Amino acid sequence: MNIACIGGGPAGLYFALLMKKRDPSSRIVVIERNRPYDTFGWGVVFSDQTLGNLVQADEPTARRILQSFNHWDDIDVHFKGRTITSGGHGFCGIGRKRLLNILQDRCQELGVELVFETEVDDDQEVARRYGADLVIACDGLNSKVRKRYEDVFKPDIETRACRFVWLGTKKLFPAFTFAFEETEHGWFQAHAYQYDGDTSTFIIETPDEVWQRAGIDKMSQPEAIAFCEKLFAKYLDGQPLLSNSPHLRGSANWIRFPRIVCGSWVHWNDIDGKRVPVVLMGDAAHSAHFSIGSGTKLALEDAIELARCFDTYQGQDLEGVMAGYEAVRAIEVLKIQSSARNSMEWFENVDRYVDLEPEQFAYSMLTRSQRLSHENLRLRDASYVEGYERWFARKAFAAAGLAEPPEPRGKPIPPMLTPLRVRDLVLKNRIVMSPMAQYSAVGGTVGDFHMVHLGSRAMGGAAMVVAEMTCVSADARITPGCPGLYRPEHTEAWKRIVDFVHEHTDARIAVQIGHAGPKGSTKLAWEGTDMPLESGNWPLIAASEEQYLPGVSQVARAATHDDMRRILGDFVRATLEAEKAGFDWLELHCAHGYLLSTFISPLTNRRTDEYGGSLENRCRYPLEVFAAMREVWPAHKPMSVRISAHDWVEGGITPDDAVAIARLFKAAGADMIDCSSGQVSKREQPVYGRMFQTPFADRVRNEAGIPTIAVGAIFEADHVNGIIAAGRADLCALARPHLANPAWTLLESAKMGWDVTWPKQYYAGRLQLERNLERERQMAAATQGMSPREIAARLLE
Repeated sequence: MNIACIGGGPAGLYFALLMKKRDPSSRIVVIERNRPYDTFGWGVVFSDQTLGNLVQADEPTARRILQSFNHWDDIDVHFKGRTITSGGHGFCGIGRKRLLNILQDRCQELGVELVFETEVDDDQEVARRYGADLVIACDGLNSKVRKRYEDVFKPDIETRACRFVWLGTKKLFPAFTFAFEETEHGWFQAHAYQYDGDTSTFIIETPDEVWQRAGIDKMSQPEAIAFCEKLFAKYLDGQPLLSNSPHLRGSANWIRFPRIVCGSWVHWNDIDGKRVPVVLMGDAAHSAHFSIGSGTKLALEDAIELARCFDTYQGQDLEGVMAGYEAVRAIEVLKIQSSARNSMEWFENVDRYVDLEPEQFAYSMLTRSQRLSHENLRLRDASYVEGYERWFARKAFAAAGLAEPPEPRGKPIPPMLTPLRVRDLVLKNRIVMSPMAQYSAVGGTVGDFHMVHLGSRAMGGAAMVVAEMTCVSADARITPGCPGLYRPEHTEAWKRIVDFVHEHTDARIAVQIGHAGPKGSTKLAWEGTDMPLESGNWPLIAASEEQYLPGVSQVARAATHDDMRRILGDFVRATLEAEKAGFDWLELHCAHGYLLSTFISPLTNRRTDEYGGSLENRCRYPLEVFAAMREVWPAHKPMSVRISAHDWVEGGITPDDAVAIARLFKAAGADMIDCSSGQVSKREQPVYGRMFQTPFADRVRNEAGIPTIAVGAIFEADHVNGIIAAGRADLCALARPHLANPAWTLLESAKMGWDVTWPKQYYAGRLQLERNLERERQMAAATQGMSPREIAARLLE
């Protein structure tokens, strides 16, 4: 084959040498605009896993790279005068110039033609000049080839929020170092690591608005470097910061990271009657944030995979090779980019986490990508994780009013098994069985099915089970099989289940109260989800006229003020009945396109009165309902609110809105926000994945300052431990895992070597606390309106 690689970075050079090694008869040319040994940037980072891939692909190259690497295991996090260290991370740093020199030398050894100081403006002209059968476009973040065929490649380029500058220093850092410094303008952070015998990379990053407030946009390059040297002086030990881009004027070396995602990586040209593919590779195809050090890794692994595809699809035409390459790499890159986005957003929002204590701040930073889990950390550094678990457990037990956490066999309690106090309620761990519609009530009345469903999971170790959405009236139900709290027999049926949970388990039981709104009067799920009843339909209501399934669902009419007063009364009545039934916790359902959700989302609220328009106006009616319920719900019992934190539709609720919504409910007296998303519009396009909704809970908790419940694709104890330990949520609600195994918590605890029935001192402390709280409530009620002298006399009695 004749192959032309446009761009002499890691992707182009490595692919060229792999293909030349595979078939020495091929003519392979790499065309680079810079001189042979020019490069920008300082050191690049690889993980031990990436090094393993390089060894398998071409051992001579890997050996030279390994000989030039600086290897370290530790990560140091400097925050508020503290240094938190964790080990076992296995990273390697190498100078970018040294890496390119190694790849260039290996290419020349194998007979690859290297053409320098040549700018490529026309990839088709290059293909003709070299008779190319294949053109590799690895011409970087600002790829001209990608731009030329953008209608095929469909690039999505997003300029991110932070400014960063890539500097160097002769200060040698023994660990990968993250340093966070606060200024009067806002927070700055440094990412620093040694990459050879005498030099370290020193990347400084800050949000664009902080950068501008600090005046760096108006500074010369020497002035900006002096500013950074002063800011990070304690870490530099008198060493200066160095720039290798003196040709850039002013603040031009501070850039905003471009996140690049392409819909396709292959374009076909007709070159003099021959179909020639142009293939994106490296930064031209995708970008991954420097905070996870994966840009060079992705470029090299692109090259490895495409070279491998020529062997895998041997005998097939180029179409098969290209399709195979794109199919494999698109998935792998998506995984890395998903982690990179999480990591990038964490650093863009450092001020979200600065109220965390240094221990938790560091843990949050280490696990920011959701790729490094709690158990991954334990494998890397067991002593660090045990120390952190011990610190977290002490904090949790103290906050719950309990004695020091027990440590059977000397093991600290995992974060998911630590207690949580909300108002006067103490939950024994952080696991909640999420509410799940069962469609098995008769006339709104629950029965034996619900007793088994809820009772078995309460016995299975969860701290709390939440009954499915329970409706405030017959016309508030989703289906005829949905339960209610609007008749006396409903209350008695629920009380029977609540009493069972209280008598036979140490779990708590909550009820979620809601109104189906425009999603009501539908068939049971197994008869057709969201499909209207064939007969016996009841009228529907919403914030504005609404048809959930266009052309299929009933049309819900817009609620009048009289409707809203009536329905508010229904919610209050259901709340009173929930207290009679003995529920420990109440959740108001304001999500998923049900009635109260239709008021909140701009997709479903087109009202022109005081309940429409601004977010505050759209939240007005749900807040009125909540306030009326909170007034009659006992003060010592918690109330949470479930919201859709993201509609996943342009023009709908966004995570920014979710924070504002949470603040409004917090001000109204909510104890916790249950952060779900979607199900408001059939036009939604969610981005699924492990723990995909947890970032919403994280953001609401740490920006709005209210405890949260995380939901969505949480299915391992490892997930829960990481979420709770990092302070991304206070509880984790699991649905499908509990359907598959009612004893999920018991099983996962046993896997970790824990018995969730707990030591006796835990129960003794918890029961004593509850008895004290009950006595305080009784005394407060008995002495209401008394003078201090009368209260003292009562106490003496």
